[in-house]
Amino acid sequence: MSITLEQSWKDALADEFEKPYFTELRTFVHEEYQNGAVYPPPKLIFNAFDSCPFDDVRVVILGQDPYHGKGQAHGLSFSVPEGVNQPPSLQNIYKEIVDDIGGAAPAHGNLEHWTKQGVLLLNATLTVRAAQAGSHQGKGWEEFTDAAIATLSEGGEHLVFMLWGKYAQNKGAVIDREKHLVLEAAHPSPFSAHHGFFGCKHFSQANAYLKEHGQQEIAWL
Repeated sequence: MSITLEQSWKDALADEFEKPYFTELRTFVHEEYQNGAVYPPPKLIFNAFDSCPFDDVRVVILGQDPYHGKGQAHGLSFSVPEGVNQPPSLQNIYKEIVDDIGGAAPAHGNLEHWTKQGVLLLNATLTVRAAQAGSHQGKGWEEFTDAAIATLSEGGEHLVFMLWGKYAQNKGAVIDREKHLVLEAAHPSPFSAHHGFFGCKHFSQANAYLKEHGQQEIAWL
């Protein structure tokens, strides 16, 4: 697995690439791609970072695994390429945005327009075996993405972190809540969205916080 990563992130995370866990992770991921179907395509493993340089990050939305169906994953949490059916969690995200700030949900599920505005769509694990959710957990990705979150918390100013579900909330323990806005709610999946995701109003809260700190609001739709 070659590391082709946007330069500002490559600099920010340089120490991670030298650690033993990352050497083992690279070997594991390389072998997985050789042995069968793994998502996303290799060139999109670091798409979240490549799409949103370190100094541009204003909002972080944490996911867990890439989608494990063919053609779904493209390296951005909760997002799918245009032409791919919107997964249920993303449908619920759109529903909450519409209920929160108004407007009409897009017909597609591609969230690249968020990344261009400084939204980092980061999964905890950056690869997954086809049709096997969680298959690349515990191999080192979590340590790498923990480092990314910690580096953002330390180096960023007035960022918004959206943590949906217990997994994301536990992963967000390193965030400095004196410096940044941390928004927590249930996960938007159909199993939990009615237990605190719907009605959380995270998107209007994020925009109000950004505006309060002299930043442009995110055009969510």
